[in-house]
Amino acid sequence: MKQGRPAVTTRGELELVALELFAERGFEQTTVDDVAEAAGIGRRTFFRYFASKNDVVWGDFDGALEHLRAQLAAIPEGTPLMDGLRVAVKAFNELPPDAEQQHRVRMSMVLRTPALQAHSTLRYAGWRAVIAEHVAARTGEEADDFGPRLLAHQVLASAVAAYEQWLDRPGSDLQALLDEALRTLVDR
Repeated sequence: MKQGRPAVTTRGELELVALELFAERGFEQTTVDDVAEAAGIGRRTFFRYFASKNDVVWGDFDGALEHLRAQLAAIPEGTPLMDGLRVAVKAFNELPPDAEQQHRVRMSMVLRTPALQAHSTLRYAGWRAVIAEHVAARTGEEADDFGPRLLAHQVLASAVAAYEQWLDRPGSDLQALLDEALRTLVDR
């Protein structure tokens, strides 16, 4: 029997193992087999948790989008649109104190790894759809109308700019950067 690291048993534990390897070796240089071996599982087991290596970097993004959708739905009626969006986007990006370093690794890969850009575009589209749906519900428009679509793109661009600044300036406050970036958008 092989000694060493115990086999990974949860999606979250597998994600941590993969992120450690990606940070150490690079995303493109790390294979699914490398991750599975380091986790003490088989390749087939890896694919029970994640559809692809790219999905590991994004974690449970679909669950996070559902949480964002619920946060947006809970915004009290009468709250100015941008105030509600700012609160929800900041809450979506809150980190436990012990998760900042891991999140820096994750977001650095998301924003700076060419092999992840196409996959990231798909994830961003899902995120923008949640924002556009909320904007449409608050303005009486359709989610695919120009106004909700444009604002969803602007909110995402603001969040990405805040993340880029946060990555470039260790020690900076992500929540303050998000707040500043989102305040540049004019309320509708």
